[in-house]
Amino acid sequence: MNDSEWSSRLEETRAYISAKLPKGFTPSLGFVLGSGLSGFAAHVKVKAEIRFADLPHFAASTVSGHPGKLILGTLEGVDVAVLAGRLHAYEGLSLAQVIYPVRTLGVLGVKTLVVTNAAGGLKKTMKGGELMIIEDQLNMTGVNALVGENWSVGPRFVDMTAPYDPGLSKLLAQAMRAEKVRHSRGVYVGVMGPTYETAAEVRFYAKMGGGAVGMSTVHEVIAARHFGMRVAGVSCVTNLGTGLSKKTLTHEEVKEAAAAVEEQFARALVTFTRKLKATS
Repeated sequence: MNDSEWSSRLEETRAYISAKLPKGFTPSLGFVLGSGLSGFAAHVKVKAEIRFADLPHFAASTVSGHPGKLILGTLEGVDVAVLAGRLHAYEGLSLAQVIYPVRTLGVLGVKTLVVTNAAGGLKKTMKGGELMIIEDQLNMTGVNALVGENWSVGPRFVDMTAPYDPGLSKLLAQAMRAEKVRHSRGVYVGVMGPTYETAAEVRFYAKMGGGAVGMSTVHEVIAARHFGMRVAGVSCVTNLGTGLSKKTLTHEEVKEAAAAVEEQFARALVTFTRKLKATS
């Protein structure tokens, strides 16, 4: 799809959303909520709530644990846009469809984006329910969401020196300490899925410096950086990777593990938002 076609589609989506919002409402902060973590949206004072399936040019979410809703409202006095659930390439979607929600946040005015996910831990020292502040990422999907004609919101070659903003990561750490949430820092490894990783793959990703592995996020971050957004990221380590634990992995167990720490996770993001507002 060329530049003008992207712009036209996104303008249709933006106009549809804006028509449902109070005049002057412009979200500056966005959130993408991963598997089992959508409870955070309950803390938002809602101005509008729209299903992905009802949004022009959006694909519908098909994965359990991803409600597939765009929620717009205020949090700690900040206008926010929350993607409660996300889209994945393993659902049979193109990467253009996967990053379309983040691009929509960009045309709505979002300047700062927090991406979250449920992930498998790559270190034996990790525990289920631990939050990992993402410091960097490894895109192991074999593709890049920006392949094709460059869209003029950003440069052809996007700098990825610091895809996750160090200042935002510092605020996340402060928020987690304030809420007494167990957390660490590390590199997120993004894979295509939908199969869980083999024990050999887990060893390989760990040797490359990975801290957690999952089936999302990396392309959203690339798209956000193309837009010039500041990005922060959090992985909820719901389980240890294959070979580090004797458990057989299932999506239901991933959702259950995320739900167990969902309230702590939500409080940390609320505190982060308050701290971010104080620094603005």
